[in-house]
Parts: sequence; C-alpha cells; structure tokens
Amino acid sequence: MATYKQSGVDVSLGDKCSRIAYNAAKETFKGRKGMIGEPLLDEGGFSGALDMGDYYLVQNDDGVGTKIIVAEKLKKFDTLGYDLVAMVADDAACIGAETITVSNTIDAEKIDEETITAMMKGLQEAALAHKIAVPGGEIAELGNKVKGYLWNATAVGIVEKSKLITCADIKVGDKIIGLKSNNFRSNGFSLVRYILENKFGENWAFEKYSEETSWGLAVLDPCQIYSGAIMELHGRYGEKPQATLKGIAHITGGGLPGNIPRIFKKTGLNANLNNLPDPPEVMKKLIELGNIEIEEAYRTWNMGIGMVIVSNDADKVIEACKKHDIEAMVIGEVVAGKLTIKTFKEVLTF
Repeated sequence: MATYKQSGVDVSLGDKCSRIAYNAAKETFKGRKGMIGEPLLDEGGFSGALDMGDYYLVQNDDGVGTKIIVAEKLKKFDTLGYDLVAMVADDAACIGAETITVSNTIDAEKIDEETITAMMKGLQEAALAHKIAVPGGEIAELGNKVKGYLWNATAVGIVEKSKLITCADIKVGDKIIGLKSNNFRSNGFSLVRYILENKFGENWAFEKYSEETSWGLAVLDPCQIYSGAIMELHGRYGEKPQATLKGIAHITGGGLPGNIPRIFKKTGLNANLNNLPDPPEVMKKLIELGNIEIEEAYRTWNMGIGMVIVSNDADKVIEACKKHDIEAMVIGEVVAGKLTIKTFKEVLTF
C-alpha cells in the first residue's frame, strides 16, 4: 500500500518547516510597521498582502515541482508554463487579487536552448491569456548541484482594500462551489511517480495509459488556470464585483482536507462536501495500481476539484466559469461542525 511518505514526502515535517519559515517571516513585519508596505497578518493565507494605502499589493511564490521530471522524461516542456502560472496566480486569486506580473527562476544542471524555448513559449501563452506580464527572471546553470531542471515563480498582484476576500463573512448555509480539475495540476507528483515506477519501472512514462496516449502524457496534462474566471466575477482592479465571493481555496498540496480549513479559520465553521464528483479516471487508475487508501488520496491529490469558492451566487459563479471553459458545480454547503467529505467510495470526517 503506497503512501506519500514512502514516495519521499513527509507532509507533517513539511508543515512544521513551513511554520518555522512563516514565523521567521512574520518577525520581519515589524520592520515596516507604520510604513508604506506594512504586511497584513493573515495566518494560513494563500498570499501575502502589503498595505499600500488605498490597496494591497499581493505576493506569493510557488513552482511546478517534480512534475518537471515527467517533462524531462518525455522531452516535452511546452505546457509547463501553464502549470507555473496556475500555481501562483490562482493562489493570489484566493484573496481577490488580480495578478499583474509573474517573474520566474530556472535552475538547471545544464541549460539547453530547445528546452528553454519550449518552457518560455508555454509561459508566454499562459501569461498573455490571463493578462499577466513577465517583467523578468533568472536562468542559473548549477552543474551537479541540480539534477535536471527546477522552475519557480513569484506573482505580484493588486486588490482594493474593499475587495479583499477575508472569509470573515461566511455563514452556515452558504454554498460551496467546486471548480473541476481533470488532472493533478502540479501537486502530489512524487506519489504519482512512485506508483508508476514501482509498477512499470524506470521507463514508466512511455507505457500505454490508453489506446490514445502514454502514462507520461496522461499525467503531464497542464493545469487549467482559474484566476481569469475569478477576476470576471470579483472584478479586476477598478471594476465592480459581479458576484459575492466570500471565501476561496486553491486545492493544492494537502488536497481538500488540507486547504478547505484555511477558508474557515476566522469563523469556526466548516464544510459538508456532500456532492463531490468522481475523481478523474487517471487518479482512479493510480489508486488501484498503488493500492492507495482513499483518505491518503484525498490528502495528497485534488481528486477532481482544483478550486473551491464559498458564495451565495452559485448560478453566477457556474455561468462565469462556463465562459472560461471551466466546469463548476455546487459540491456542498457551510456547516457548524467537522469537515465532512463524501468521497466516491466513503464518507471521511476530519
């Protein structure tokens, strides 16, 4: 029975180290006390916000993770730019921020012109599609310090103070809308690779997934970017909101049980997710191949829901998402009590 820890990722240790890093970062906030750019304290938030007077400047960092190893195996790098933008822009959108820029850093064992061209092509396409500028970046050749490539980014966004999504107004009975994901996005790939390597060996990426495609192409499928649809609903800078968005969670590392509680930290409420869709077929196949416990799968992968929105304007949210080719549906409601997830096989309570 495969677990995320067996694949090399210790989630509890990662959470502990994240708290260490955040506590150290929080100590620096006092250095800007009473000054332009004073940080907003938001424990467990998806992005950092800086007080700029009439608005907040928002910043967050992330990367494509070990998904890039799949791209290296297939020598196919042209979709990773969508993954990179999704990871940072969708985090910024969780507090209502419009991403203005994405800068990026590539650390490589040995750079290759064809690879860099493909990576930048995907980034350019994804950024243009979501009205994001790429003002700069860095490419570092680090020899034997790095194996292959690492790709990370920083997003900078903006949101008016009156439109900051704080989650404080969430109430029992509010609807929870799920924005569907057909793939793993850029999370949980250590477990994906661990299962497939154990089953098929080193060349698993070229094994047949279906009559049409390989396992490598099946899991390399790029992220859908949700921030454009959220900006249409919430309004870009200077625009009026078209719907009331009370809380948003990007379902990345930790899955639904790891990210849903971040919405409710100010209210003491929780979610009853009683109408979740079945996870994508690729996840079902991996659960079977790796003999994965259902709880482990929901704690590691998004299981078909890439973003969650709390709103009483469910119809407006679903319609706006449809315009952006995003399938959305009501997956539950806000309740007083524990987080309950009705999975495709059983009910889990956290």
